[in-house]
Amino acid sequence: MVNLRSAIENTVPITLFNRGQAGKIFEEVRRDGPKVVIKNNAPECVLISPEDYVKLIDELEDAKLLAIATERMAHFDPDKLISQEEIDREFGFTEDDLADIDVDIE
Repeated sequence: MVNLRSAIENTVPITLFNRGQAGKIFEEVRRDGPKVVIKNNAPECVLISPEDYVKLIDELEDAKLLAIATERMAHFDPDKLISQEEIDREFGFTEDDLADIDVDIE
């Protein structure tokens, strides 16, 4: 019964927008979370606050990066590692060349 109640409470018919209740609906989204807009008895779209949208996109990006890292680690071979010193030697970099470089890793 909880799922049915949740579905009813989290849906909004599109006719409410036509009746000038958009402000009230947007406030409910900010306060209570996403709402599914129903048009012709079918889900049409999902209303979500900008903050929740940013969180969702960040989580999606994190999940994609995790999948890439997991795939790379599945093929990791420590015998194929190249040290920083080897790269510096191969390309002729010195410590002075790299001293002024500022790197941010997220």
